[in-house]
Amino acid sequence: MNLKTTALILVGYQNDYFAKDGILRGVIEEPGRVDVVLANTLDLIRALVPTEATIISTPIVLKPDYRALASPVGILHAIKTSGAFALGTKGADTIPELAAFGDRIQYVSGKVGFNGFSGTQLDQVLRDRGIKRVLLAGMVTSLCIDSTGRAAYERGYSVTVLSDCTSSRTATEQEFFCSTVFPLYGEVMSGKEVLAGAQMTVAV
Repeated sequence: MNLKTTALILVGYQNDYFAKDGILRGVIEEPGRVDVVLANTLDLIRALVPTEATIISTPIVLKPDYRALASPVGILHAIKTSGAFALGTKGADTIPELAAFGDRIQYVSGKVGFNGFSGTQLDQVLRDRGIKRVLLAGMVTSLCIDSTGRAAYERGYSVTVLSDCTSSRTATEQEFFCSTVFPLYGEVMSGKEVLAGAQMTVAV
């Protein structure tokens, strides 16, 4: 894997998912899974920071009137009714563990639904950097990760979903998507497997 043409896409690394008091933390039913995903993701980022890999975060931030969610269902309805990811709230903020990497992580704004490409400049940013492969990490596997992965595939990118840096609502759901859904359009690997197969050229 050539890291110069690879981008790690981080989805939903915000307080409402990852903080101990996050409004949506309870969406992930498997005990301790959120902390495991975060620890694995941070390990991967630390390994990628000195390389030529691109690292991008695609936070979802919504105006307090939730106009972007006119007729929400499922988890989008839960987001609207709970007040999650509202602009100007602590819950919408990037988690401090991610913010600590400073400008090594590029932020692409505009995401208001599941798909990280919809309504954002993500595709243009990736093309400007000559990206060929995207690695997907974050929340939630069956929704934002799957939607963003499909959209990336449709735009011609090779897609790798990071099994240990993502989480569905349940362990059963996570296993189903990793074993049955994602192989239809991409690969499923752990962060350690990605690093083991990567060309670890240090960025100058």
